[in-house]
Amino acid sequence: MTCENNGLVERLRECEEELGCQKDDLEIWTDALEELPEIEDAFEVNGKKELHGKTILDVGTDAVKPLYIALKFEPSKIIGISEELRSFSSNLEQKSKLLTKTKIRFYNCSLFDNVTLDRILKKEEIDEKGFNFVLVSKTLHHLRTGKCIAKKRGKEHKKCPEDERCCIYGFEKQKMFDRLLELGERVIVYESFSPQDKDNDKMRGRGGYFTTKEWIETFKSLSEKYRVEFIRPKKFPLNKETLNKVDSILRQVDCICFYVEK
Repeated sequence: MTCENNGLVERLRECEEELGCQKDDLEIWTDALEELPEIEDAFEVNGKKELHGKTILDVGTDAVKPLYIALKFEPSKIIGISEELRSFSSNLEQKSKLLTKTKIRFYNCSLFDNVTLDRILKKEEIDEKGFNFVLVSKTLHHLRTGKCIAKKRGKEHKKCPEDERCCIYGFEKQKMFDRLLELGERVIVYESFSPQDKDNDKMRGRGGYFTTKEWIETFKSLSEKYRVEFIRPKKFPLNKETLNKVDSILRQVDCICFYVEK
């Protein structure tokens, strides 16, 4: 093969990669548009979705939902944090000023990085009361911090490798929601789950979809300490009487939305 042909093949490969990235970006925009109607009722307070003057922290932001929320509801400010911001985040932040009065800011920051997050909150003038809403969209299963539980899921996991590629941390539900509720008055969780599928964006032991058993344990723990309201697939308060509904609901759907308040 000539050098000219080698160059052509290399260029074709680059074009293929560029198209793949553009396809991924397009899916993020369309997915966010489809998901917002599933989430927006969780912003309702006293029968009204009135977000003027409100602040939102978007944990694990996709950078797109904040724009859609700003265009539709015009909250005062939306801060998005993620350990891996989308490539278009900075451009979207700048261009959003032409479309909405809502201040949209994105930061490369982990929820677990208290020093950096505190610096961001101070810069954005968020007081000790925190945000009005904390949105955790398709991110909750990445907030695993406990010991590896992969062995409980499959006998093939006999030892944790150094890179933890096949590890799955446990979810410390009480600790995590205590932290989230320190940051905001209402924590809105939107989560898709498919335990039998591979979680492609799992980082080391963090990630791995929740099993039905993990969901039941989480909801039981939350209902004992906090106010929990289901939004999707249907609205109902979570308490001792309704907790037994959760198992049958989880077996029928692969996506849920609920919120938690003190």
